[in-house]
Amino acid sequence: MNLKIVSTSDAPAAIGPYAQAVRYGQLLFTSGQIPLTPAGELVVGTIQEQTHQVLDNLKAVLAAEGAGFQDVIKTTVFLKDMNQFAEFNLVYASYFGDHTPARSTVEVARLPKDVFVEIELIAAINVETVRN
Repeated sequence: MNLKIVSTSDAPAAIGPYAQAVRYGQLLFTSGQIPLTPAGELVVGTIQEQTHQVLDNLKAVLAAEGAGFQDVIKTTVFLKDMNQFAEFNLVYASYFGDHTPARSTVEVARLPKDVFVEIELIAAINVETVRN
């Protein structure tokens, strides 16, 4: 299988030597997204406002490969302050609905541009979801 570099103008361009996402077969691996608009402007609002922007960016990267949040199998969340977890989680849940991918959430000392949140994810493209 070949690697495919995924890029969309509907999410902020990479600000370093990395891709927005890489697809390998039916798996899509995104780089961490922070609350930058597609134009590259930083959203400096609340944890909830920043989380909306991060998830909108990830939604755009998923859409570039014909996928959506229902295709996500794992997320990794980096929070600047775990005390903001409940506020973050309200927004996060609104994007995933009943779909509950595996998730790790960790508090970190610092994130790029001193934002409150960064999220990366792995999605399975064109794979049927089976629930027990």
